[in-house]
Amino acid sequence: VQLQASGGGLVQPGGYLTLACIVTVYTLDQEVIGWFRQAPGKEREGVSCISSSSARTWYADSVKGRFHISRDNAKNTVYLQMNNLKPEDTATYYCATDCDYTGSYYPPNYWGQGTQVTVSS
Repeated sequence: VQLQASGGGLVQPGGYLTLACIVTVYTLDQEVIGWFRQAPGKEREGVSCISSSSARTWYADSVKGRFHISRDNAKNTVYLQMNNLKPEDTATYYCATDCDYTGSYYPPNYWGQGTQVTVSS
């Protein structure tokens, strides 16, 4: 299983970005995929999680109402739409398999390489 995250960048507060995670796996439609982030000097935290059928999602309290996770299994891609970005959203964002809907994951799992999001004026 391979995951490749993209879409990060520099954005002003209040702006938006859409991250994409391309998942190379034989059966993506059976994989639960999540987004995590880690800011410098801080622990990694779960951001959002989506079930294989998109029927179930989870969001960290800090991003509820601003971020939206979705997936297109036909394109092997999971998206994270991030709106009304705040400086505290600045972090490296990673996509990963087997998120557990609580901000963590079930090991062993697979991780992408991360994409940097910087929110600054």
